[in-house]
Amino acid sequence: MFTLSDEERSIVEVVADFVDKEVRPVARDLEHAGTYPVHLIDRMKELGVYGLAVPEPYGDVSASKACYALVTEELARGWMTLAGAFGGHTVVSHLLAVFGTEEQKARYLPRMATGELRATMALTEPSGGSDLQAMGTTARRDGDRYVVDGAKMWITNARMSGLIALMCKTDPDASPRHRGISVLLAEKGPGLAVSRDLPKLGYKGVESCELSFDGYEAPLGAVLGGEEGHGFAQMMKGLEVGRIQVAARALGVGRAALEDSLRYAQEREAFGKPIWRHQSIGNYLADMATQLRAARLLTLDAAARLDSGERCDMEAGMAKLYASEAAMQIALNAVRIHGAAGYSTEFDIERYFRDAPLMIVGEGTNEIQRNVIVKQLVERNRI
Repeated sequence: MFTLSDEERSIVEVVADFVDKEVRPVARDLEHAGTYPVHLIDRMKELGVYGLAVPEPYGDVSASKACYALVTEELARGWMTLAGAFGGHTVVSHLLAVFGTEEQKARYLPRMATGELRATMALTEPSGGSDLQAMGTTARRDGDRYVVDGAKMWITNARMSGLIALMCKTDPDASPRHRGISVLLAEKGPGLAVSRDLPKLGYKGVESCELSFDGYEAPLGAVLGGEEGHGFAQMMKGLEVGRIQVAARALGVGRAALEDSLRYAQEREAFGKPIWRHQSIGNYLADMATQLRAARLLTLDAAARLDSGERCDMEAGMAKLYASEAAMQIALNAVRIHGAAGYSTEFDIERYFRDAPLMIVGEGTNEIQRNVIVKQLVERNRI
């Protein structure tokens, strides 16, 4: 069961107020211009958003994952880009908090809590996609260091982050393959290049980049947890947070689309009455609200299980799967309700419709989510 403390409710309310007063009035113009929202990111740092996944004593507030999910929803309600701007950061925070050595925690977490140091994760490769074990990026030991070669792509916040949780092969010949994978805590330096920003349908304002590693050097102490070969299991645990975060982003986009549609359906009249009174429009609204509520319950349930220490890979996968599909359907129905206005760039509806597909393919495609879910269903219900 999930409940928020009074302090956590206050955090969510403060972020909601920030979204209403400072984000929504400018989001459309910033998004259409593709402008990186420096001032909004700085305000998020001031509000403590970047420290939500950093535990005490390294951060000032030890928030539950339910609080984190609801803050993410509020940010995505205003502009999904802002939720993405700290998504990978919080996954890396979680990885460090759970698996990092004491030296690694002390080195990174206090600065990550304030947003002074921002972090992201690098998993996907140009030819690998969802098959993470097939990666080609290698980290070869050379005396007291690793030498890294390879490439990553679709790395969000790559330019603005000073720390990258890099998934790579420290033993390319290991069998099974996952035993040769480690996570390196890579700081920007020679041999690491952010080659270009990738053009996107939506999710504007925040960069998604290609990275290249060509003789990049990292100390042996950069291995997360201090021991090679655990990177795949570590990252899969981190992705539980990531999938809850993506589900919460979908909640925010879906909620914005529903709220705009409810307002428009009461203001717009056709054939002498508000359009919500026409059964087809009313049915859309009823379905949208029901889908959104179900998605939120799934997401908060997964967050509560993670907080309790229970296994939640299946639950996080279910939340991500259902919430992202719901957001896509809600955004489409919002276009239908708004008619031509929903297709116009003068309204926010078209932005929701362009942003929603990211949650279907990001943080593991929904086809992969179904694989995760059914594997766990069978594992937990052996005959």
